[in-house]
Amino acid sequence: MPITDPEKFKIVYQRALYKKICRKCGAINPPTATKCRRCKSKNLRFKKVGKIGKG
Repeated sequence: MPITDPEKFKIVYQRALYKKICRKCGAINPPTATKCRRCKSKNLRFKKVGKIGKG
């Protein structure tokens, strides 16, 4: 079910989606990370938003 309310989308985005994922080991890191907490790799990406918020 898509989230259409902008305030709720902002809460969900900050809580669940605003994270970085390591491309090497798949660990979840904080958005300010420059290196992975688990494997120390610098190959990080932001978590994909997908279809949330698109109605």
